[in-house]
Amino acid sequence: PFQATQLWNSIIHALHSQVEIKRRRQHLKTYKNCFTGSNAVDVVLSHLMQSMYLSCNDISRLKGVRVCQALMDHKVFEPVGAKLYLFRNEKETEFEDTNTSLYKFVNSSFTPRLPRKNKDNESLSPEQICKQKTKRRSKVEELLQSINVHASLPPKITVNEPTHRLSKRVIEDVWKQQTLLRLLQLIDVPLLEDVLVSSVKTKPDCFGKEEDLIISNTFLDREVTCSLNLPELDKWLYAAIECLEYFPDQFIVMVSQQLPQSTNKPSSLNTYKKILFDIIIKYYSQKKDSLLATQDLDIHSGIIELIEKGKTDQALEASQLYLKLLAPNIREELHRLLTFIAIASESEGYKLQKQFDNRSVIIKTCTKFILQNKTLSKPQAELLTRFLMDNHSELFKTPLTLLELTGRRLESLLEGQDPDIDSGFTFCQRVTTKEYEDQKQQTKQYLLALVQEIDNDPAIPLKQKKKLI
Repeated sequence: PFQATQLWNSIIHALHSQVEIKRRRQHLKTYKNCFTGSNAVDVVLSHLMQSMYLSCNDISRLKGVRVCQALMDHKVFEPVGAKLYLFRNEKETEFEDTNTSLYKFVNSSFTPRLPRKNKDNESLSPEQICKQKTKRRSKVEELLQSINVHASLPPKITVNEPTHRLSKRVIEDVWKQQTLLRLLQLIDVPLLEDVLVSSVKTKPDCFGKEEDLIISNTFLDREVTCSLNLPELDKWLYAAIECLEYFPDQFIVMVSQQLPQSTNKPSSLNTYKKILFDIIIKYYSQKKDSLLATQDLDIHSGIIELIEKGKTDQALEASQLYLKLLAPNIREELHRLLTFIAIASESEGYKLQKQFDNRSVIIKTCTKFILQNKTLSKPQAELLTRFLMDNHSELFKTPLTLLELTGRRLESLLEGQDPDIDSGFTFCQRVTTKEYEDQKQQTKQYLLALVQEIDNDPAIPLKQKKKLI
């Protein structure tokens, strides 16, 4: 029980110290001091792997989600935005491991808060309340102990140790280095120069500050949301409007001028969807560059090759790593576009064209917005777009392998060790002296056999034989 309490407190401390807290935008509204569900899972998993000597094979994102669910149930943090009001009167709120689900800490303390008093607790006796607390605490202990099943060493738990002794620049460099190394393990990239250049590419016209998702479009809030009846919005329209936040003001004005003023009829929603779809297609059609840089062809080709060979898990991890190298604003815009086209491609949704199914229309129309490269064939580009679209909910999560490698590298830096002694990757295998001598003898035998084969081949001229030997 004591170890479980220590681990519990250390997880809360890690969350307070390491999650990225900032202003974020969701469904046309801005929320302060919040973090994403995926970021919380990343921090929890990274902390568990470091403090409990776990590898990525011993743990899964599902276990990280279970820990975050327990933290939320104990009022360490709570959902913000629409979810907060939607589930306020319900007993349980489900934690979501996504980049679109937002949460905020209930208070600034590292210790978990007890559940708030409610009408049910007022009627309970002190003994019953104590039993409830004990039951909840035992559930947490069981959860934390179940995570430690495969741990080979005792946990190394530190609650009060500062976690940010490294500068932000050093941490970012370590993440980038480990991402590139892991990506090179999965796909063959002949030259890294183009990858390094494209990974720092930004789009300053989208944001005033790259790290802050505050949109400067004033027309969006004043006209589009006023002319749309928000309670009637479905996920299709929400996803489309999220894409509009990246558009110049003239496109927003264009939308607000074309939209009808009434949403009483179902046909009005379809009119909205047609207008928004046409605007989105028009905006991306006139752009010169696709969202994925053309100089990253080697990475695109490597991912496509993995998909063609049926290695979808490796293709997904390679895609996740590649997207982490992109600038944050480009990654966020791609995330919103992929979310929109995934929803718009659903067969039961709004019919984009009468003669073709939605999925075909989306793939044919939107592939060039995401990827443009003359070296790739059209089927290959469409294959990659289809793969990214189908996996859009997983694409922007951090692979467990990268969490483990980066965590170990940062830990070695904090402890003053040389991080280059153990990179975390194995490119060769050490052999014994006997194995080396045996292999050397076999190599000599094979070379001798090759020389004899060349010498005995009557088809090879004498001059050519001497040259080969």
